[in-house]
Amino acid sequence: MTLYGLNPDTRASVAAFDTALEQLALTHQSNPLAPNTEVLDAALQVMADPGGLDALYDRVPAMEAKGVFANSDWNQPGILRPALAVRTLRQGATAYTVIEALSELRLLAVAMGDYRHPGISSEQARNFLTQVTALNLDLLSGQMSEADRERPQGLGHIVNSLYQFLLNRLGYESILDSLVDEVRRLLAQRPIQTDSIKQMVSQIAKCLFDPAIETTGMFKAARLVSALFGPTPGSRDDPGLAVYGERLDAMDDAALFEEAKGFASGMQETGMVSPYHPMLLRRLREHRDDLLPLALGLSITGNDGLQCYRQIVHELIDQVIHPETCQAVYGLAMFLERGSLFTPPVAAGLWRQLELKLCKTAEDKLSTVFGDAHPPRVYLLAGVLSLLGQPLGVGQGNNPTCQSVIGLSMWAFNDADFLLQLVAWAARDDDVVMRFEGQTINSQHLEAGLAKEPPTDVDPISLILIPHLDRLYGEMGRLCGVRDDDLHRWINPEMYGWWVGHGFLSVISRETGKIHDYEGFVRHFYACYHPYYNGNIPVIHPQPAGIAVTDSGGRLVGRHAITIIRVNLDRDGLMRLYFFNPNNDSGQDWGQGINCSTQSNGERYGEASLPFAEFASRLCVFHYDTREVGDVSLVPDTGIARATELGRTSWAADYDR
Repeated sequence: MTLYGLNPDTRASVAAFDTALEQLALTHQSNPLAPNTEVLDAALQVMADPGGLDALYDRVPAMEAKGVFANSDWNQPGILRPALAVRTLRQGATAYTVIEALSELRLLAVAMGDYRHPGISSEQARNFLTQVTALNLDLLSGQMSEADRERPQGLGHIVNSLYQFLLNRLGYESILDSLVDEVRRLLAQRPIQTDSIKQMVSQIAKCLFDPAIETTGMFKAARLVSALFGPTPGSRDDPGLAVYGERLDAMDDAALFEEAKGFASGMQETGMVSPYHPMLLRRLREHRDDLLPLALGLSITGNDGLQCYRQIVHELIDQVIHPETCQAVYGLAMFLERGSLFTPPVAAGLWRQLELKLCKTAEDKLSTVFGDAHPPRVYLLAGVLSLLGQPLGVGQGNNPTCQSVIGLSMWAFNDADFLLQLVAWAARDDDVVMRFEGQTINSQHLEAGLAKEPPTDVDPISLILIPHLDRLYGEMGRLCGVRDDDLHRWINPEMYGWWVGHGFLSVISRETGKIHDYEGFVRHFYACYHPYYNGNIPVIHPQPAGIAVTDSGGRLVGRHAITIIRVNLDRDGLMRLYFFNPNNDSGQDWGQGINCSTQSNGERYGEASLPFAEFASRLCVFHYDTREVGDVSLVPDTGIARATELGRTSWAADYDR
């Protein structure tokens, strides 16, 4: 880490930074919680000097080794969120902006292969930086807003320089293509929360219309932009809501037909809903409701649901569908497509939800997170439609609540009336009631579970319901006390529902904490779930399971709850297991060539998949029906050997020591 080639001022500031770094390392030996204030102050000065970012980039390994990121969220780069990173960079206090800048230099080093970090892969780091650059594309030309220029201590200029530094290393010529591919990859998973994705599309739009930036031939980018801002003849020039409303008033039947077709096409292709779409739906609801199926992109199944339950669908459009809740349009369409309204309690539960009076706690949470353009109950109803229409689109955000989130997904998938009951209790009564082994549990006064702070980076239903579910899950664990097996064996069937298999296997011994009978565990899994060995019985209901998540190097990251959805042959004749991962982005690299696929291998929206043996290699806990187990002796040794070898040479090694 030579200072050669730097000007005298930069050499002096870098030397001061190196001194502060060494002092922090010494201080941490006696006080591991010592603050990094002096290092951040020194780093700020280096960033402001010519060549300073290069010098800091060279010192990424030293910063990690000496604890600059210790005792903070930045110590775990895998949990960082691009949208939060952008706000920290552009609007944060000085110390937060500086440590975020240092973290992004670190991720750049990981993405470029100049530094290896155990908590994040090169591909994940590049994806993160692609999203960050996407959300900062207004800096692409090097111009700064007044707000940026006026930031104290030259922070606006520093952030601008950092952005140019990132782009110079990542490459200007590929950033828009990479950005478009990243947006499409995320949209292919059909997440319920799309705000950050829409922000990225907004930045793409600014680039496409900037004459100083060459964007010729970027048809994929243009299609994304048009789907959000102008998918129809009447909205193609993004006229604004007021002007579009005037245009709707003047449209004849033929024009309305084209608008309905255009909005549906853009929504079905991308999963994004244009803010203009709700305006058309509300217009059609009043004057041409025969065009509603077309505007929602419904098949015969979805149209049957609409026609049979026309009154409640109209009421939902009247109360819930607004430009500010536009994504609920996709939720409504998918809800109708799934045919859930043909289950009588679901329709009744929705009528109750439409009339539900929310408690003050729920109202305050919803208003704080989603704003006050509409009453809180509107945002909650929008969340209900999104979750019921997209059961595999819910995510846990940056919260340790995977057990609760898979519950939301399973209930929305196959027990929607029970989910509506839980939402009503939580939103109206600020309390949820469940039973555990005959004992009634109320959530209201229980201590916090794994999530010590209420989640805020989640959808409306998760915002209201997850804190209750998290506390209930923790209380069930407490009531279990000390038992002779993994506590999930008893909690999951009581928490989620009767369909959870009462058969249960864990590969980790409760007594020793080590791997136990690994081959027998995997063989039993094959006999329960692989169609060739279980009598060709499909997965009837989603089943909770526990996996050992690994990084791109195959190193153990932690244990995680998912749900097994189905097992099928893909188009190449390979048996794959399709599952729901609540961890926001299911396209993960688990090392050893195990890459979770989210498209192109027969996945339905929201599913991830792996070849059966590769999934089995990361499995550590599963439920099964004790009466539907195949003959374990028929399971061939080849798949067992591959799964256990992959497991033993990665995560399982941590349990065998």
